[in-house]
Amino acid sequence: MADLLANRPLWTVQELIAATGGKLIGTITAAMNGVSIDSRNIATGDIFVAIKGDIHDGHAFAIKALHAGAGVALVSKVTDDMKAAGPVLQVSTDPLQALENMGRAAREWNKGKAIAVTGSVGKTSTKEMLRVALAASGETHCSAASFNNHWGVPLTLARLPRSAAFGVFEIGMNHAGEITPLVGMVKPDVAIVTTIAASHLGHFHSLDDIAEAKSEIFSGVVNGGAAIINRDTPYFEFLKSRAEINAIRTIISFGLHEKSDVQLKQLALHPTCSCITADVMGEAVTFKLGAPGAHMAANSLAVLAAVKFAGADLAKACLALATVAPAKGRGGQELLATNGGDILLIDESYNANPHSMAAALSLLTTVSKSRKGRKIAVLGDMLELGQFSTELHRGLTKALDEAGIDLLYAAGPMMRELWDTVPQARRGVHAETSAGLTHALVASLRPGDSVVVKGSFGSNMGLVVEALRQRFRALKKEM
Repeated sequence: MADLLANRPLWTVQELIAATGGKLIGTITAAMNGVSIDSRNIATGDIFVAIKGDIHDGHAFAIKALHAGAGVALVSKVTDDMKAAGPVLQVSTDPLQALENMGRAAREWNKGKAIAVTGSVGKTSTKEMLRVALAASGETHCSAASFNNHWGVPLTLARLPRSAAFGVFEIGMNHAGEITPLVGMVKPDVAIVTTIAASHLGHFHSLDDIAEAKSEIFSGVVNGGAAIINRDTPYFEFLKSRAEINAIRTIISFGLHEKSDVQLKQLALHPTCSCITADVMGEAVTFKLGAPGAHMAANSLAVLAAVKFAGADLAKACLALATVAPAKGRGGQELLATNGGDILLIDESYNANPHSMAAALSLLTTVSKSRKGRKIAVLGDMLELGQFSTELHRGLTKALDEAGIDLLYAAGPMMRELWDTVPQARRGVHAETSAGLTHALVASLRPGDSVVVKGSFGSNMGLVVEALRQRFRALKKEM
């Protein structure tokens, strides 16, 4: 049966029409083995869904997608030029709603185990660890990127093969009420909450409100499913109670806490990996995790809890975790050549909040411990913190001190708040934008230095990373 499912197309014409209620104009001839909302990344036979985004309307790119090889364009508005370009499926609803219906249908057809992950930090890295760990036991489906929002989750679902033994879904939110409809589509067998921290705090009154919003993930868990919750967060009991309210009977805790169902027993942190001994619901395991950092080690416990509950092979999962590597902009390391030596670059530029900032600075300490140069933090504004922004930026002083940072380079008006608290001897440069500090940073680096670059996505700290790569030749990837 598995072989038959693996050899069938992802979608048939009949299934697509039934799921969307659309009217087919033209004839679909290509096997539909993919779903896309981006006309720049079309594979032959893909179903192109013309959703309307914040900036662009996908209808404007439907013809381009068809010319690029899309098997059909799913649209609500049809033009003669579209019909001339290829087959069109016209829906009476918003194409995004049609995509959601496709996702729901795909989830119903798939009989594998679904795991949903949320939390203030660590969602994407946990999703990637789950992908690697579960794939050791069977076909595993998950998004290639952080597709965790109102279009990303249904898109990931619509791409879910019937043959997949496991599906992994990242669930994000910026406001209360956003997780409920997403997890209602996913219908997970397992729901993981990594931790509760000050992320998107500008849209909430307190951390309590964030915990309440994250607990929405339990609302979609199927009968007989499980909630996996960080035992070390102060919100454990609250989250546990919310899981119980949603009739979840199996609640698995993870962390350092002595009462954790999956407990960290020993942790050896190394520059490029971690060695971990844990008790996984009564089963002792020792394994190597390919991604360094205490925060990664903690979330690997949640991964093993999910693996065991989902019926996958725990031993194979532990072996597979040695191959885990950080996702782009989330802790990847590389050595850059400079006169007389090298510079270690840690790219944490994808996103940031106070919790992940502290983790990144701690990681810098771990990976640079065998190096003799300076520890340099290049930090951009943490966004969406609202009225708490000034306090939380200034509060990073403690993390800088604990990490033993030698120099701070800061970008953005809110990072000025941190800059003003740092002693003069530890100040590199402050600039209003990331682009404004790159020249001074590049000019100041010396052989042996270790540099971490981090900030919210909107702070554009990736520009700093690219400037360093352009100036200094890469020696090798560390991770």
